[in-house]
Amino acid sequence: MNTDVLIIGGGLMGFSTALQLAKRGARCIILDKDSPGRHASGVNAGGLRRLNRNPAEIPLSIASAEMWHDIASLVDSDCDTRFPGQIRVAENQQDMLALEQRAAMVRDLGYDHEEIIDRLELYKLVPALMPECEGALICRSDGYGRPFHALDAFRRKTCSLGVECHDSTRVDQIDHDHKGWRLITPKSEYRAPVLVNCAGAWAGPIAATLGEPVPLKAGAPMLMITERLPRFIEPVIGAASRKLSFKQMQNGTLLIGGAHMAELDFKRQSTEMNWAKLAVSAQTVMALFPQLKNVRIVRTWAGIEAFMPDHLPVISRSSTSPHAYHAFGFSAHGFQMSPIVGKILSQLILDDQTELPIEPFDIKRFRNDM
Repeated sequence: MNTDVLIIGGGLMGFSTALQLAKRGARCIILDKDSPGRHASGVNAGGLRRLNRNPAEIPLSIASAEMWHDIASLVDSDCDTRFPGQIRVAENQQDMLALEQRAAMVRDLGYDHEEIIDRLELYKLVPALMPECEGALICRSDGYGRPFHALDAFRRKTCSLGVECHDSTRVDQIDHDHKGWRLITPKSEYRAPVLVNCAGAWAGPIAATLGEPVPLKAGAPMLMITERLPRFIEPVIGAASRKLSFKQMQNGTLLIGGAHMAELDFKRQSTEMNWAKLAVSAQTVMALFPQLKNVRIVRTWAGIEAFMPDHLPVISRSSTSPHAYHAFGFSAHGFQMSPIVGKILSQLILDDQTELPIEPFDIKRFRNDM
């Protein structure tokens, strides 16, 4: 089966890349060993965050934010997005000093999307917060979406442009010859001049096959969701010195995360909740919102994601193989960047360049780490 571009991985990065390529006339096939969005793309917290990004990610995050605010023009759906802002709360003077230093660093880089607010402004925005917090760092137009709604919208739009998605199609062998790339699966053989590795937590073996191994580790961040409550909060809440991601969803439920990991059996693709760590997340929420003490948790889950040691993704050409590209390792914060990553990869493939600074994400940075 022949096409122009073969993409391994049917998550948001794969579909975003295929969408941008298809809009410019390229034929694409996406291969996924499971089903679209089965892992990180469909089960993450859905944060649309420029707040507290690594400085290297800020230009990409800003460009992607512009795309999210007009996402319906790209995928014919708003992906159930809301933009009430994201806030990092300072519980004490030490927290406040750290946030002020962060805001100054961002200003020095030439950006103004992160803003310090004082106690009075914080309690206007989050009146339900425990008393005596000092202030916060805010990005007023950040927000969140529903990951599976977004994945489905990207998938539908991409397929409407002629892209084929072959799920339950495991890639067993990757070869390259004068005809281009050849992928062998249990179902069929696929050929294309261009190969894109968007395989998430499974991207490491693909990179190794291309002769550029990376120190990727799989992890399974845990999330939990509560019963529905009357609406009492709008912005997404984080904390300056605690692990927390906390938001009230459109239906009134509370989605709680905090970068705590489940026990992961990667070979079996199974996770087991670490209840002690989930309790830490619950205790953090209760410290900031004591009135939630008796709220019931109704569901917990963990999705398998790819983590890099520097917590920066790989977004680059292959350093060893012609016409091969990578986008993986987003370390549990890739949802917001998915639209711009697809655009960047399409530019690299079709134009051999991109206007955005992607040097910090080059796969070559790991050459001495293995």
